Amino acid sequence: MRISLKAFMAGVLAMASAAAFAFPTRPVTLVVPYAPGGSTDVLARVLAEVLAQDLGQPVVVENAAGAGGTIGTSKVVRSPKDGHTVLLHNMAVATAPALYSNLTFDPARDLEPVAMAGDVPMILVRNKDFPPSTVQELIQAMKDKPGQVNFSHAGIGATSHLCAMLFTQSTGTTATMVPYRGTGPALQDLIAGNVDLICDQPVATGPHIKAGALRPYAVATRERLDILPEVPTFAQAGLQGFELAVWHGLYVPQGTPAEAVERLNRAVRAAFGNAALVQRLGEMGVVVPQGERLSAQFLRQHTQAEIARWKPIIEQAGVKAE
Repeated sequence: MRISLKAFMAGVLAMASAAAFAFPTRPVTLVVPYAPGGSTDVLARVLAEVLAQDLGQPVVVENAAGAGGTIGTSKVVRSPKDGHTVLLHNMAVATAPALYSNLTFDPARDLEPVAMAGDVPMILVRNKDFPPSTVQELIQAMKDKPGQVNFSHAGIGATSHLCAMLFTQSTGTTATMVPYRGTGPALQDLIAGNVDLICDQPVATGPHIKAGALRPYAVATRERLDILPEVPTFAQAGLQGFELAVWHGLYVPQGTPAEAVERLNRAVRAAFGNAALVQRLGEMGVVVPQGERLSAQFLRQHTQAEIARWKPIIEQAGVKAE
């Protein structure tokens, strides 16, 4: 059987091209733009273990906290465009353009989507010594003493901050917002009794609720959570229409080779096809994406839609970050 020179050279070039785009060739850094111990950090560490198995390289979680996630995001945007630095962010990546007038990046322009990484509902909790025991008692206390009840949150523009803002808007109340450099420090001060409330994800709050260190009010979902069946929904607690789930996404710097993006996407799909991982995340309250929601294109469109969604909400609240 004869092979033409043209066909032979095409095969050689194809193999050379594949070799040139071998990926990954060293450990992958998974940047979390928040402090250790927070919800996004916990999700990252669980996911990193399974991604490493598929990629054949270690996946190292690196925390780059501060400024509502923008410091870590900027770090990834400036990193080499080779796929070895990946960002795991939450919906705060879409609120940054409306919050920061001096933002050094445009998430729609400077980040290349890889895949969705899970949806997590929000839950409102209090330190165990804070007196109001129901949502209705809390709302009344906030109306009786405007601004005296305080919410801890992971930084301006973080999901815990957005949830707190939406809660006060929904209830016609005011509160003092106390920012921290990540959910971990915010939870530590909440458990210590230095602040009253936080509205965050059960990934981080769930263990403290089960240990009795924090007490829950309600979950921002239509149905109760399997992992916390005793906690009512906000609708069941008397506050209709208050629903909020935090989505997470994986991104690399814009300009990363398509082959590297596709390889990372395949690893994510394999991870979420792992029954043990799905069960483990489910026990943390994480709903894993499936089907079309795992495509890079879906995350691209979703990010753009969320930027448009949150802009008027943040402008109405009059919140700005510097």
